Amino acid sequence: MKIERDYNLGKLNTFGIPAKAKLLVEIHSEEELGELLGTPEFKDNEKIFLGGGSNVLFTRDWDGIVVLNKLKGVQILEEDDSSVVIRAMGGEIWHDLVEFVVARGYWGIENLSLIPGSVGAAPMQNIGAYGAELKETLLSVEAYEIATGQKKTFSSKECALGYRDSIFKNTHKGKYFIAAVSLKLNKEGSSNVTYKILRDYLDKNQITVKGPKDISDAVAAIRRSKLPDPKVIGNAGSFFKNVFVSPEKLKELQEKYPEIPHFEEEEIIKIPGGWLIEQAGWRGYREGNVGVHERQALVLVNHGGATGPEILALAHKVISSVEEKFGLKLEPEVNIV
Repeated sequence: MKIERDYNLGKLNTFGIPAKAKLLVEIHSEEELGELLGTPEFKDNEKIFLGGGSNVLFTRDWDGIVVLNKLKGVQILEEDDSSVVIRAMGGEIWHDLVEFVVARGYWGIENLSLIPGSVGAAPMQNIGAYGAELKETLLSVEAYEIATGQKKTFSSKECALGYRDSIFKNTHKGKYFIAAVSLKLNKEGSSNVTYKILRDYLDKNQITVKGPKDISDAVAAIRRSKLPDPKVIGNAGSFFKNVFVSPEKLKELQEKYPEIPHFEEEEIIKIPGGWLIEQAGWRGYREGNVGVHERQALVLVNHGGATGPEILALAHKVISSVEEKFGLKLEPEVNIV
């Protein structure tokens, strides 16, 4: 284990923000993590944990220690005729895990293909896409309490997974290091094509779904067509969450905007944040080195050389504009540091 000093984080966050970390260390085993927790460099500094760096915006240098989760490994814990339990270490790339699973014909996370980031970050915000969420397959999360070094296993219920939310993102933020997750997947299943964009893609391309890989490939193709590659242009995927409203609020909005898209989820209604941003005139907008992506208005981009404060300033402008037009307040999905 090597602790580095004055480390440029530009290549460790998908926005490509060149913030500097006072200290940085990579953790490749749970033994190394235990060793790190006892060091003065760790105890005496502010801490932040990174996986793929795909859900963070650095607005300043980090005057503390950055811990990179590099724990690797995927194994089958249990299986029977109908299901299988997979344990994946937190430093694994999420899409690598999806490919591992669908190659074996297991159903459950195929709709979550090509979501950027690490396995350890997945339960933090209960990743979701194309009609599916992690909470539908998550069994447990293994995490180390920073204050004590004790390992604890959280059940899915204890993680309190909500829309892009969990206890690790609010009440337990910064208090635990996620080492591994366990998922329960099905050996036999049916495709989840409730999401219109996905259903339309399959129909247009005359794809007959024979297994989870067909769904995974379709989702990946859709994402590549809509979302910019962070290797080409800096971004963190969807910068904002979608908006939830009551039936009463939707009715009020429909009187003025009868075409407003919406999706019912239990007793609340989801309105696509991208549509709101686009209607407010922001899609394709550019201001210096920052902008709103031309194909997906939920995505803020770094055209090259942008700073964190510049991206955050644009985000605030978008939020204010949407609130003024619709009376709805967008919330950032990314972790702002």
